[in-house]
Amino acid sequence: MEKKVIGLLVVSCLLAGCRCRQGSVPAEPVQPVAAEAAFVPVFSAEPIPAAVETRMRGVSYPENAGISLSDLRYLRLSYVDFEGHEQVGELVCNKAIADDLVAIFRGLYEARYPIRSIRLIDDFGGDDEASMAADNTSCFNYRKKTGMRELSKHALGLAVDINPFENPYVRPSRVRPSGASAFADRARDFPHKIDEEDLCYQLFRAHGFSWGGTWRSVQDYQHFEK
Repeated sequence: MEKKVIGLLVVSCLLAGCRCRQGSVPAEPVQPVAAEAAFVPVFSAEPIPAAVETRMRGVSYPENAGISLSDLRYLRLSYVDFEGHEQVGELVCNKAIADDLVAIFRGLYEARYPIRSIRLIDDFGGDDEASMAADNTSCFNYRKKTGMRELSKHALGLAVDINPFENPYVRPSRVRPSGASAFADRARDFPHKIDEEDLCYQLFRAHGFSWGGTWRSVQDYQHFEK
């Protein structure tokens, strides 16, 4: 009798196990989901690397340049673009203002101040007009002042142009870049406008830069120099 009871219990357990498994689908092994790599901000300054020198020679840095490459620095700077995405840009500047620019652009990044792009002028064939038309922020370019024989502060790596399309170069007879005339009226309110209330203006002024927006004969709203 005892053996019969034990046998019935075994059969009941087996039947119960079959009912539990009936119609079930074997579980798929759980695949680990790769976490998206966190953006790591970069704010660095170094002597001009060989690869960057190759890009610059004959473009922003002509053979007759009156400044040594040893006086320039290559900066990698994190920024937030107009779509809110975090990016890393490139800038070449004079070594005298490298630390200033690293601090300024760090402050802009931390405040999520929008910048369209930060690329070397060499990506535009050294063409200042093309760089401005693309709303590109840049610094060093061995060239003369617009319409003049005198060297620009950009030729020494001591001037930076920020979001130039929304902050054009304005004189009575001309607005640069072409197509930016709508932004010449600074009484209007529009995104990315640099004025004395703007964080970009405040940070550059705090580091001893002057602003082209206050010049008398022309107004260069994109331009900060030291």
